[in-house]
Amino acid sequence: MVDATALADFAENVLVDVNLPELPNHYRGKVRDNYDLPDGRRVIVASDRLSAFDIILAAIPLKGQVLTQTARFWFEATRDLCPNHVLEYPDPNVVVCRKLDILPVEIVVRDYLAGTTGTSILSLYRSGQRDMYGVRLPEGLRPNEKLPDTIITPTSKAFHGGHDEPLTPADIVSGNLLTEAQWRTVSDYALALFARGREMARERGLILVDTKYEFGVDARGEIVLADEIHTPDSSRYWFLESYRDRFETGEKPESFDKDFVRNWVASRCDPYKEPVPEIPRDVILETAAVYIRAYETITGQSFALPDASTPVMDRIHANLASYF
Repeated sequence: MVDATALADFAENVLVDVNLPELPNHYRGKVRDNYDLPDGRRVIVASDRLSAFDIILAAIPLKGQVLTQTARFWFEATRDLCPNHVLEYPDPNVVVCRKLDILPVEIVVRDYLAGTTGTSILSLYRSGQRDMYGVRLPEGLRPNEKLPDTIITPTSKAFHGGHDEPLTPADIVSGNLLTEAQWRTVSDYALALFARGREMARERGLILVDTKYEFGVDARGEIVLADEIHTPDSSRYWFLESYRDRFETGEKPESFDKDFVRNWVASRCDPYKEPVPEIPRDVILETAAVYIRAYETITGQSFALPDASTPVMDRIHANLASYF
């Protein structure tokens, strides 16, 4: 396992801004930069930016590589359940995929009463709501408790820096965000993907608590899984061994998702209303170690550290030269 002290050489070698002027049609997302090629392929570069509370909080060394390689593991492990957008991986931070028209609904699947954001079911439940996302939750649930059933909590897909908003299935269909057939398809895919992820995570001593999925439509009208799957950015994982004891005593479950940074920020300010303080170097490096430990625990594979002396952007530029 890699610890934070072993990552000191990577502290300054982070990918914040992706610069590939040779590629056309650039679009910068919160974490990923996208380039659409004339032949219908899309080049997606995962940066080291960390997004939470609808803002970029920091840049975490090696995070983009962790996300790309974790998603690669899961795309390959679930391709029998749902078509995905992957074509090839020319660099540890890069996936080349089919260009899709992304559906305007983000699908979040949840197994536990958990979360930290304003749209999380725990936040809404604590505020007194019991009917949310088209689901009614029973009285008497405790924070981090297993839900009676796995549920889908869809939100609007926020484009261009907007905010995700809670939706119900009725909202989605009546608002023409998705057709009824599309909603059934993405729901079925999401539940099947989550069930596979939950099963495989448990074999690794983990609980897959909740996760988000994004889907798009290809040129033939087929619904395809896009973006990422079961990464530390898109999913919440807890450690199975300690969960029961911590739940019984009212402690937060052990986790290695990006709540590590979220909790540091949330304990010092209201990130939705106040400026976020600068995150210290030791927290940044520990977060990088958390991401790497997450990769290794989730996949059962050792993380391949790159050459710290080569700027990550230089390496990506060289590996994508054949696309220019």
